[in-house]
Amino acid sequence: MGHRVAYWSVGTPELYALLRRLAPPELDLLTLGTGEEAERLALAAEVEAVVVAASPFTEAHLAAARRLRFVQHQGVGWEDTVAWQGLAARGIPLATTPQGTTLPVAEMTVLLALAALRRLPFADAELRRGRWHVNALRPVSRNLAGRVVGYVGFGRIGRAAAERFAAFGTTGLYFDPGVTLAPAEEARLKVRRAASLEALLAAAEIVTLHLPVTAETRHLIDAAAIARMRPGAVLVNTARGGLVDEAALAGALREGRLLAAALDVFEAEPPPSDHPLLGLPNVVVTPHISAGTLDAFEEKLSAALANVAAFFAGAEVANLVRLPAAVG
Repeated sequence: MGHRVAYWSVGTPELYALLRRLAPPELDLLTLGTGEEAERLALAAEVEAVVVAASPFTEAHLAAARRLRFVQHQGVGWEDTVAWQGLAARGIPLATTPQGTTLPVAEMTVLLALAALRRLPFADAELRRGRWHVNALRPVSRNLAGRVVGYVGFGRIGRAAAERFAAFGTTGLYFDPGVTLAPAEEARLKVRRAASLEALLAAAEIVTLHLPVTAETRHLIDAAAIARMRPGAVLVNTARGGLVDEAALAGALREGRLLAAALDVFEAEPPPSDHPLLGLPNVVVTPHISAGTLDAFEEKLSAALANVAAFFAGAEVANLVRLPAAVG
């Protein structure tokens, strides 16, 4: 019997078949049935490693996982899906899988911006109801070419998005305290560094978010930040829902201070059916699928499982996270 490893998201039979095809033979891969809490706690107690995707691995799961030695995140946004404080306290390493995420999220960012600028979901739904809005949508539709795009966070995904936006004829500003590009790279991406977040919000016609949720960034785009945004701007979020004060955003969209928003993520997922953003015609929504192409999934999953196997073999583990010191 190999090392017992749990895949922490509930999947389809096709997903589980893919998992078993990609898993190295030294791993004994265990999967969930219904994903109910009692099942998760029982599974946690059996395994030495967990591969976490979208479903959170909580402090309760960690407490049950007495044999746990390693956690692998299938992606990069671990801050709100892994009980990292408990991992740090127990000295359990955590690694991420940046492979496969950058390109589909960058593509989705541009797609959502275009859909919001042209009210695409609304136009599609209305036509299917027999309503032919040739003229009604023109006053609320915009070109992407010539727009100023503001990138809040400018790591791998932000830069890949900028490359694709630039191909449409945009210019841009980026704000990321940890990033200052060389002039040649700024010229290639048609961007320049903003002096502050406030300066970016005031200038950008499209604001797109590319950063994790932390204590410092939660509700970074709050009522005050939205008030600083350029009138008629568009907000795009393919990062994490907790970056945005959703009630404040809904108010600004309802009042017409912002032209539109395009959101692949929500603070609580899935959002309730009466969520204020879901009923607005100037909001484009998708169910956290930015990185969810088959190509990306296979690449991430293969890399994640190979990393777990490397850990148990005593080989070098890629993309280890430097966890903050445990408090208390």
